[in-house]
Amino acid sequence: MFCSRCGAENPEAAKFCSKCGAELGALPAAKPEAESSTGLSANVAGLLCYVAGWITGIIFVVLEKKSTFVKFHAWQSIMTFGVLTVAELILAWIPFVGWILSILIGILMFVLWIILIIQAGTGKMWKVPWAGDWAEKQISK
Repeated sequence: MFCSRCGAENPEAAKFCSKCGAELGALPAAKPEAESSTGLSANVAGLLCYVAGWITGIIFVVLEKKSTFVKFHAWQSIMTFGVLTVAELILAWIPFVGWILSILIGILMFVLWIILIIQAGTGKMWKVPWAGDWAEKQISK
């Protein structure tokens, strides 16, 4: 049985969701966006949007037609890692200060990469400031 609020899978006899605590109805709730148009589950496809940064984001923007969850993560991947990659490349050309800032951006990218993969893999639409808002606008078009 799936929770109608968060989509978590629960044992059939459960009365409350083990993840969010919501009361489970008498009728089993449908799993929201259980599958993307790529044939993968939505959270696996969302996770894969971040694997190679903005490159896999572009791949999933082109391939995904059905799941707003996957489209959100694909657009967020493009915006987050695309902008940070460009900033890192530009700063790498500036001696000393630019090199240090470039290294800091690289560390930020690595930390964001791990966080975003975990969040997408667990089915959460965690928004990076500015990039997440932009991604939401793109999927609503």
